[in-house]
Amino acid sequence: MSSSPSLEILVREADGFSVWNGPPFSNGQPTLKLERVSCSNTKFSVDGSKLMAMKSDGIISIYNSSSLTEVRSFTIANVTAAELSPCGTYLQTFQKPTTPQEKNVSVWNTETGDLAHSHYQKSITKTTWPSIRFCPDESSACRLATNEVQFFDPKDFSKGITSRIRVPGVAAFELSKTPASHVAVFVPESKGSPGSVQIFGCGRDLQSQPSARRSFFRCSSVQFSWNHGSTGLLVVVQSDVDKTNQSYYGETKLHYLTIDGTHEGLVPLRKEGPVHDVQWSFSGSEFAVVYGFMPACVTIFDKNCKPLMELGEGPYNTLRWNPKGRVLCVAGFGNLPGDMAFWDVVSKKQLGSNKAEWSVTSEWSPDGRYFLTASTAPRRQIDNGMKIFNYDGKRYFKKAFEKLYQAEWKPESPDRFGEISELIKSVESLKLGEGKSQGQGSAQKKAIVPNTIAKKPAAYQPPHAKHAAAIQAELLGVNTAGEMSKNALRNKKKREKKKAAEAAASGANNA
Repeated sequence: MSSSPSLEILVREADGFSVWNGPPFSNGQPTLKLERVSCSNTKFSVDGSKLMAMKSDGIISIYNSSSLTEVRSFTIANVTAAELSPCGTYLQTFQKPTTPQEKNVSVWNTETGDLAHSHYQKSITKTTWPSIRFCPDESSACRLATNEVQFFDPKDFSKGITSRIRVPGVAAFELSKTPASHVAVFVPESKGSPGSVQIFGCGRDLQSQPSARRSFFRCSSVQFSWNHGSTGLLVVVQSDVDKTNQSYYGETKLHYLTIDGTHEGLVPLRKEGPVHDVQWSFSGSEFAVVYGFMPACVTIFDKNCKPLMELGEGPYNTLRWNPKGRVLCVAGFGNLPGDMAFWDVVSKKQLGSNKAEWSVTSEWSPDGRYFLTASTAPRRQIDNGMKIFNYDGKRYFKKAFEKLYQAEWKPESPDRFGEISELIKSVESLKLGEGKSQGQGSAQKKAIVPNTIAKKPAAYQPPHAKHAAAIQAELLGVNTAGEMSKNALRNKKKREKKKAAEAAASGANNA
């Protein structure tokens, strides 16, 4: 589409960041839109309108993402963390506190440079930063305090706390997406009473009682995942200890709650083992889960937790829906070999496969046509680089770096781009074996076939038992599927023939 915005890629190396013009590349190489700027960290706002760059001496620069010109600069001493609000209206900063009276969390207006709000917070962790959370359209904002969630008016922070939800023992929360109608809260188990997840309405008249609730024991932490449309919540419940002793890393369970309380319970997974990843499609009407001991299973469910499609098993732990919701990339990154399978969920066909070893980050372009993977520091100190693949798995671009810290698409609304259904039609007849890039492992030779029949999970076998079974199989001539080897079969026939002859001779003697 001629009216579609162009794709752009932010690339941060050891000495700063630059912005590339995204694909399609002329002559197969990207061109620079912004020359390298020295910084220690960068981040786009969720809507892609602003870009933040943390520089030396506490300087934080805010850029207009379209023109890539600096619109404002803040100098904040001892700043250790900074975050843009989803629409880029506010910059939130954290400074190391020197006294408990010091208000060390500040919310700044990026247009005027004014301080909109500040409060004290002792320290920050992954779960407590950013301190104030905004919903995607910035219509609602709230923060976690002792035994309560406090709400603010993002258009006027001077009003202070506009309302609160009292939840004794609350340890984590998550605002729903657009519309920001609900908030989920987590209370860990304590003194013999179970942990719980509760959903409250954000309106003042809805904040006294939860509209949905789920309790559970053996729960040390949770991950929330709201769908688009804010009607359903997936909760991955993590326990540090696995009571069945099947996993060193504890156990995980996947729960599903709807905001009206009509559904709350476990998602029916057909294989034992951890939940590696769960992702809602962009429509909010279905979600995919990769789960179970390796090889992991991949299942797509509708919003009533009914299985829609099985994508078989493989060395996978990562799911990425493209922004149009039609293509799903199933991959095995981190400590797995990097296998990727690209599925057209609508026609239930695999479009292609490839490999991206050592990937740390991965995401679809806003138009849903390209998939970017990056091997970045500090997670990986060697073999840093990025790869871009077409939506059917063919490799489009590859580049190695001495040190790569960040590689990501500039965010854009997927609605600004055309559909890719016409492109998918052109590759529906594509053979799975075609279009493989060089260096692709033999793991892709075996295509995954959608599996509609649920298999009973196999019983867990400890490593020593597997080893003993292998030795026994070797000695007795039986393979792992329980079938006899050729030699064993020959010997068995000889024994049966000998028994038959002996029985015939014995019968003759008796006669």
